[in-house]
Amino acid sequence: MAPGRLRRCDGRHFPRHTAACLPLAGFLTLLPFLIMTTAHPLLFQPLTLRELALKNRIVISPMCQHAADMGRATPWHLVHLGKFALGGAGLILTESTAVDPRGRIGTADLGLWNDGHIEPLKAVVDFVHANDGAIGVQLAHAGRKSGSQPLWEGGAALSDEAMQADAEPWQRLGPSEVAAGPGWSAPHAMNAHEIEDAIQRFVDATVRADKAGFDVVELHFGHGYLVASFLSPNSNHRNDEWGGSLEGRMRLALEVAARVRVAWPGHKPLFCRLSAVDGSIDGWSLDDSVILARELAQLGVDVIDCSSGGLTEETRALPVPRGLGFQVPFAERIRRDANVHTQAVGMIVDASQAEAVLREGKADLIALGREALFDPYWPHHAAMALGVDPKYERWPVRHGVWLAKRAPGLARARAQAAEQLVSPSN
Repeated sequence: MAPGRLRRCDGRHFPRHTAACLPLAGFLTLLPFLIMTTAHPLLFQPLTLRELALKNRIVISPMCQHAADMGRATPWHLVHLGKFALGGAGLILTESTAVDPRGRIGTADLGLWNDGHIEPLKAVVDFVHANDGAIGVQLAHAGRKSGSQPLWEGGAALSDEAMQADAEPWQRLGPSEVAAGPGWSAPHAMNAHEIEDAIQRFVDATVRADKAGFDVVELHFGHGYLVASFLSPNSNHRNDEWGGSLEGRMRLALEVAARVRVAWPGHKPLFCRLSAVDGSIDGWSLDDSVILARELAQLGVDVIDCSSGGLTEETRALPVPRGLGFQVPFAERIRRDANVHTQAVGMIVDASQAEAVLREGKADLIALGREALFDPYWPHHAAMALGVDPKYERWPVRHGVWLAKRAPGLARARAQAAEQLVSPSN
């Protein structure tokens, strides 16, 4: 358990500065502040992006599931993503969804590289919409990091032989013949025609995303995948118009964003995930991300999703220390200096922490990944913790009515149990 936090009997954590841990005098001193901050918490205020009105600021971050069938969504995805709609998130993002079968992260990645992928995803979209949620798809090409095992199988790079034996063969592609790290084969250095083909695949997948009914497209420009590998001087050694200077290394990102923005309906928001720093020595920096974010915003990108790392698996890397909210400073800097909405992600675990990020102007949206796996109903629990929904009115009606019916009796039972602890019978 992290220093400065308390564990309640039901396992939930609360910071030591919460009212529950204060003496009476301290609580009375902070009471006006607590009333002010919980009466209208920003976490549960709507946010309108173009014509999409999100009911709250909570986003479910993309998380690879490796559960697709030849790129098609399966019942696993309906349950996995659907439960977050029941859990009350304002926006749900799919896992990394491949625009090209050669650019999948793993064998069972979701895809939008052909029209046969539209209807299975539409079933997921329709369920989320029917349960008062919004949903976006993260479009990606894994580039030189194509072809790896699921994490539960070790997460290692697949051999060239294993990739070619797959039903949908991979090809590792990149700006230069520089491998992602030990165990990875060097990618094929893309020529101008292949770069144009990759851009068009993002556009084609965007058109399919609209046909599936998605509310948001997020472009994955982080974690060392194709576009990120063009951004970093450590993976892009080109001296043509797609490399060299910062402008040249940003060209692919800007071309993809510009053409996707044209293909994506004007009333729908466009997100972009960046690794604000790529985790390599003398690589892509936060200053670079600010410059790129400004350019992306001018092209019509509405939100920068601020992640980090992933360019290389070499031991000579500069990983970002993983404390609570460790990537929030990236979202804060880009929001301030690029004048664009940002999404904070990474070790945001409780309602008070999330609310503070928003209230201090560090981000506009809060993304949850593994914390949402731990508690798919995190948004509802956060609403209760912040005093927004004491009567379970935000819950799905089939759940909330029973929880509201139980609440008075549960409160009495807990009070009786507490009294017995204080004054045990002889």
